[in-house]
Amino acid sequence: MKQLIELEINGRVYEVPVNPRDLLADVIRNKVGLTGTKKGCGQGDCGACTVLIDGEPVLSCITLAIACQGKKITTIEGMVADDGKLHPIQQAFVDHGAVQCGFCTPGMVLTSKALLDKNPRPSEEEIKRGIAGNICRCTGYKKIVEAIGAAAETISTEGVK
Repeated sequence: MKQLIELEINGRVYEVPVNPRDLLADVIRNKVGLTGTKKGCGQGDCGACTVLIDGEPVLSCITLAIACQGKKITTIEGMVADDGKLHPIQQAFVDHGAVQCGFCTPGMVLTSKALLDKNPRPSEEEIKRGIAGNICRCTGYKKIVEAIGAAAETISTEGVK
């Protein structure tokens, strides 16, 4: 039996009818229409579905949508400024060629955001540990780690959140 719930995604409240077993990734993609969140393995192993819930990275492919009421959800679409300017993490991924095929990128960017919010100047090893739950099928981790390091520098210098 469907229930009408409210989800706050990227600062906007959406009322969506869900079944109790509907997964957050499916609701975000199919009912809200924000397709930047990718659904890779569907088992919480690859990190492609990562979104931020109250600032913490969460695997939306194994999270029930109904459990997310009253929480602030950030998807990759919520990283872009109102004027369309990319977040420094997104820009660093572009500048360093870390996007590659792009499938893992939303999860990588959001996981990086959570990392840099907690640790604004991570070491290379801390970056590697921070993104350990995200798999890149293109195996371009070197460029991804470089991009996150560059983003950390930009964020620290410019004071961007």
